[in-house]
Amino acid sequence: MPSSTGLKRTISLSTAASLVIGGVIGSGIFMRPAEMAGLLGSPVLILIAWVIAGLVTLFSAMSTAEIAAMMPETGGQYVYMKKIYGDFWAYLFGWANFAVINTAGTAAIAFIIGQYFEYFITLPRFSLVVEHSITLHIPMVGDIFPLENFGVKVFTILMLALLSLVGYFSTKLGGALQRVLTYTKVIAILFLVFGLFFSGKGSIQNFITEDAGIRPVGFALMAAMVAACNGALQAFDGYSIMLTIGGEIKNPGKNIPRSLIMGLLTCMIVYLLISAAMMYVLPVGIMAKSSLVASDATQVVFGTIGGGIIAGLICLNCLGTTNGNVFTAPRMTYAMSEKGDFFKWTGVIHKKYQTPGNGFLLHFLWMLVLVLSGSFYVLADMYIFIVWLFNLMLVAGVLILRKRMPDADRPYKVWGYPWIPILVLVFNAFYLVITMYNDIHNYTMGKSNTINSVFGIILTVIGIPFFFYFRQKKKKSVKL
Repeated sequence: MPSSTGLKRTISLSTAASLVIGGVIGSGIFMRPAEMAGLLGSPVLILIAWVIAGLVTLFSAMSTAEIAAMMPETGGQYVYMKKIYGDFWAYLFGWANFAVINTAGTAAIAFIIGQYFEYFITLPRFSLVVEHSITLHIPMVGDIFPLENFGVKVFTILMLALLSLVGYFSTKLGGALQRVLTYTKVIAILFLVFGLFFSGKGSIQNFITEDAGIRPVGFALMAAMVAACNGALQAFDGYSIMLTIGGEIKNPGKNIPRSLIMGLLTCMIVYLLISAAMMYVLPVGIMAKSSLVASDATQVVFGTIGGGIIAGLICLNCLGTTNGNVFTAPRMTYAMSEKGDFFKWTGVIHKKYQTPGNGFLLHFLWMLVLVLSGSFYVLADMYIFIVWLFNLMLVAGVLILRKRMPDADRPYKVWGYPWIPILVLVFNAFYLVITMYNDIHNYTMGKSNTINSVFGIILTVIGIPFFFYFRQKKKKSVKL
């Protein structure tokens, strides 16, 4: 199947799968188990929470894969939204990805690398007085300090610049880099898992011993499981970055669904192995009280170098995730420009390198602004709500397209239709309601300076005037 854009189909199944794995596995798996232990107090329930979150994510991906196989175009979900819901919702989704999801989320992940890199080399920073000499106040968000942690910010910008240049100059090189980073991170994680399991410094008893002081019951147990699954779901987020390059994947009807399923199953297995390895070394009660649970577990086995091992792993994992986001995100902006929903110059393919070069430059410049402003902290916290809001619409799209286009060619059909998409829709709706309730509750109780989900909606809505601007430009061009 040829690509409907000017970009060539050069991306293989292994690269697509590595983008799924690289987009998902980041720093979350090294931090979430402690949070989940504090909520549930049971090793078995922690593993069940990972399985539930993994299956919900897999079912969601399977539903999206049906649409992706029908429309394997560069731009991914933006293209699907346009086909299902029309220009307005497609544009709003694309705007949200440019303004918040792909740029702020990527900047936040890259910043984590700079923070953990300081375990090995201390990066320079200004004095506290200088850091607070420039303050930006945003209503309902709080104060941000552009000069704070300036050395880490410069490191982050240089890293984003390097990865952007790789994608700018060569799609093949960007894909190869993603494969190398993904294979390396999986091998490193497996090394850690086997090191913990075969250290002889753990106990099988840890898998069945619960912490009586934590274990909730009744409604409290349900609330704790929802909260634990929420954290796990965030750790599984990121698989959809691969869909953005659908127009460049070889044999997309087969390779898009395969890469999603292969990638997410790999992530689920990795997450279960890491969690189990930590439990083997640390009792659940100790896990619950640990602020750096992965570091504490490795220190039991490897001694003082354990902290360095975890710092290096987190840097490696986040680097793979960052590269995956930097590599794929400009494709959606490129697709929007092709449809007349964004600035025309962002839809130009570089004559020599055959890449959406201007898109890479624009995304880098916006990430630079976010990094320097420091506002990406807030944006990274609230972007997950917007992701799941649009994800609900995309899964509903499977039902809509089955009814609207019953005879359309579907190289892949979601297993268990219509019950799997309906199950995902119910879970998504429940998740969104609970998330917004918790955000509002935390804000009213003074636990948070911002209602993250509401603020995410506001930032998305800000893009609406641009929609009418670009629509007017399209009308004028048609008249001419």
